[in-house]
Amino acid sequence: MQDSDETVVSPDILKPLVIRSLRRSNVRKKIAEYLFDISPSGSYTSEIAYNVKTTPTNVIGAIRGMNSRYRGDESLISLNLVEQINSGKNNEIKLYKLTDFGKEIVESLRDNKRRF
Repeated sequence: MQDSDETVVSPDILKPLVIRSLRRSNVRKKIAEYLFDISPSGSYTSEIAYNVKTTPTNVIGAIRGMNSRYRGDESLISLNLVEQINSGKNNEIKLYKLTDFGKEIVESLRDNKRRF
């Protein structure tokens, strides 16, 4: 996670913030789990929405942040869990896929879930 001063936050410090963010939002958590399941492939907004049973607006908010409902600093992109890939003729198609850090987080959440 980087702020405007280009400060890099270590994964050890970021991990608790990420887990807190995922626990606060079922939509963020479901999106991360869905992208984990289809990894290494990516997906587009409406397909993600269909598979996690929510609206495309909620998906965009969870991934990129949107007003007060989905804070930008807790978005999946800001937390370095998801990356946006632009493709198509004029980069008009936005695909989202889980980063390596995102895969690590989802795996640790699933491991914790299995233990209890």
